[in-house]
Amino acid sequence: MPRPSGRLPRLLCALAAACSLPLLLRAEPRSRNCSEVWRLYVAKGFSQSDAPRHEMSGDQLKVCPQGYTCCSQEMEEKYGQQSKHDFRNAVVELNSHLQATFSSRYKKFDEFFKELLENAEKSLNDMFLRTYGRLYMQNSELFKDLFIELKRYYVGGNVNLEEMLNDFWARLLERMFRLVNPQYHFTDEYLECVSKYTEQLKPFGDVPRKLKLQVTRAFVAARTFAQGLAVARDVVTKVSAVNPTPQGERALLKMMYCPYCRGLLTVKPCYNYCFNVMRGCLANQGDLDTEWNNFIDSMLMVAERLEGPFNIESVMDPIDVKISDAIMNMQENSLQVSQKVFQGCGQPKTLTQSRASRSVSESGFSARFRPYSQEERPTTAAGTSLDRLVTDVKEKLKQAKKFWSSLPGNICNDEKMAAGRVVEDECWNGSAKNRYVFAVTGNGLANQVNNPEVEVDITKPDMVIRQQIMALRVMTNKMKNAYNGNDVDFLDISDESSGEGSGSGCEFQQCSRELEINVTEIIRENKMDENTNTSAAANIFLSQAALIFSVLFLAMQRQWR
Repeated sequence: MPRPSGRLPRLLCALAAACSLPLLLRAEPRSRNCSEVWRLYVAKGFSQSDAPRHEMSGDQLKVCPQGYTCCSQEMEEKYGQQSKHDFRNAVVELNSHLQATFSSRYKKFDEFFKELLENAEKSLNDMFLRTYGRLYMQNSELFKDLFIELKRYYVGGNVNLEEMLNDFWARLLERMFRLVNPQYHFTDEYLECVSKYTEQLKPFGDVPRKLKLQVTRAFVAARTFAQGLAVARDVVTKVSAVNPTPQGERALLKMMYCPYCRGLLTVKPCYNYCFNVMRGCLANQGDLDTEWNNFIDSMLMVAERLEGPFNIESVMDPIDVKISDAIMNMQENSLQVSQKVFQGCGQPKTLTQSRASRSVSESGFSARFRPYSQEERPTTAAGTSLDRLVTDVKEKLKQAKKFWSSLPGNICNDEKMAAGRVVEDECWNGSAKNRYVFAVTGNGLANQVNNPEVEVDITKPDMVIRQQIMALRVMTNKMKNAYNGNDVDFLDISDESSGEGSGSGCEFQQCSRELEINVTEIIRENKMDENTNTSAAANIFLSQAALIFSVLFLAMQRQWR
């Protein structure tokens, strides 16, 4: 048998070297990419010992594509934490802008309304003191009490505006009746009888009826609108802290940093891919959209009232003039009013001659009221008028509409993500640089049942989000009542507030507040997909039942206090 030639092994070695050359050439760029991946990884503050400088086997990776990779298992874990951090920051950044908008507008409105009341009281006090002098000083507590009650109503006190105003006019009639009839002695019982004739005799003309209507509508609209801004601020604050589920964390890592492991440092996620990941991670936030939009619409309705017939500025600025007109009307018709009161309540006792003459000299309501000129009148709060404030906030409200359904797209369009500005074939689709083939899922929790990127348990809604949906629904109903001129209970949100807190508290004096929650208003937030199984529906029912019981428990706690 012939001896094998030594040429064959040398030929095989040559062929093997020639075949392996392209592989080596192709591997070299990857090695360079791994160096760049290493550099960027270390630049984020991570340990350089975690990152390989050359490609390695990716069998140890749990989320990112396996095969040759530039990532170690430690890098994948660190990138997972970083992707969660980046996602939270992106949500907070967008929410913070909206929260700051409502916070600043609430502060301006609150300052405006409070200063408007202070200016109106100062205006009345200055002019009545100048016009009526000592007589006003002797009865000034009546007018002071009026403004105390108006301020207490605005900051949430348990004040019935109509009853309070009726009481003011009845007390004013008692004081005026004594002043225009100084020759008589009136007992407290007699004056109580006099006050009963306020509605029948209309001693102050039509001023009390008109002013009661104007004040009630304006104060209800103003207080409810300011509180609506505070509720919007607090809702945004409470839902800003997003904690993605483990499935969401995997999807974020896969989208944001797994391309790094393949050396694709400049490749951005495909837009529809990013959209699906964000809609899955923000599924519960998406359910806010319907109630949020209804709330924004109701705020815009009340804003229109504030610009028109319920303008609190146009009611409070001339309130001193209106009250003075009522006083003058009573003075001019005092004879007829007195005669009718004497007929109904009986003839009062006459004072002795000396006391009667002294009372007449002290009473003389002879001065007529002189209103401020436009130059003398105090400036309104916040350096601006109500119309300009309302115009500004209406624009912000319109911009805030559909905020929650737009949130996934806004994050994907963010400069850091830049998913909206990539060519479809040149983007990361979750496994490679290629076209993304899946359709975008709908908005909200129920629609995530078929999300191809994030596994979402649609039977476990976020309870914080559900509470905020409830808060928006309750406030929307109050807005609608305020729009129609109906008084509404003050909604206590101070106990649950975060950040700056909800509302400014009772600066004028301590006041009581109540939280009115109508459990019957809780309705199913979303209809489940028709293909959802019976078990899922049962779990949803239990979750909603738990929410109802928790709301009842909170409401009962407030009553026990």
